[in-house]
Amino acid sequence: MNGEPVSDNSILDLFRLDGKVAVVTGASSGLGVAFAVALAQAGADVALGARRVDKLAETARVVEQAGRRVIAVATDVAVPESCTNLVTRALGELGGVDVLVNNAGVGTAVPATRETPEQFRQVIDVNLNGCYWMAQACGRVMQPGSSIINISSVLGLTTAGLPQAAYASSKAGLIGMTRDLAQQWTGRKGIRVNAIAPGFFASEMTDQYPPGYLEAQQTRIPMARKGDPRELAAAVVFLASDAAGYITGQTVPVDGGMTIV
Repeated sequence: MNGEPVSDNSILDLFRLDGKVAVVTGASSGLGVAFAVALAQAGADVALGARRVDKLAETARVVEQAGRRVIAVATDVAVPESCTNLVTRALGELGGVDVLVNNAGVGTAVPATRETPEQFRQVIDVNLNGCYWMAQACGRVMQPGSSIINISSVLGLTTAGLPQAAYASSKAGLIGMTRDLAQQWTGRKGIRVNAIAPGFFASEMTDQYPPGYLEAQQTRIPMARKGDPRELAAAVVFLASDAAGYITGQTVPVDGGMTIV
C-alpha cells in the first residue's frame, strides 16, 4: 500500500503481516521479545538484532514456534556498519525489509550535575543515533508500503521524578526525528514513520528503578497499573500493518493515560 485506499477485504485482514519481513532491534529481552513474537504471530518473518547473541537465540526459538522464519544477528546500533549488516542479512536471508521496530535502548538515572560526558553520550549514541543509523539503513532498501516504528517514551513528553536528562533528551529527539523522516520519506518513498511513547511496562530498565518508585508513579496513571507488554506489542503490529496505512509522522502514547494528567 502506498497512500492508496484500503481494499474491501475483511477489516481484520488489514492487521495481517503475511509475506512481510520485520527487523526488530533490542530483541534480546523484554519488550523486544514481545514485539518480535507479536509480529511473527501477525505473519511476518523476523530479523532480530541485539548485542547479546546468546539471548537472541532464545528469542529466535520463540519466533520459530510461531511458524515464521527468523535470523538472529549480533548488532550494535551505535555502529552504523553494524546496522547496515543487519539489514543486509535480512535482505539476503529473508528477502526484504518491510518493517523496522527501532527498540534498542539504554537508560540511566544520574543527577545532572554528576553525569559524565561519557554517560550522556552513550545514551544518545544508542537511543537516538542508533535509531537514526537503523532507519537510514532500512530507508535505503525499503519499498513503498513499508513502516518504521520508533520506540520513544512518555519521558520524551513529560517527566517522572527521576534524574533522566540523557534518556529524556534521547526520547524527545526520537520524536522529532520521527516527524522529519516521515516528512522526507512518506510522500517520496512511500515509507510511513511513526513513534510509540510507552508508559511503564516491565523491562530490564524498570527492574533498576528504586523500590516503590513504580507504585508511586501509578498515582499519575488514570488506569492505575503498569502496562501489559502485549498491549504495547499490539500497537506495534497496528502501526506496522496496513490498518495504519493513513498514519505517518505521529507519536502514539501507550501509557494508561499518564500524559493527560
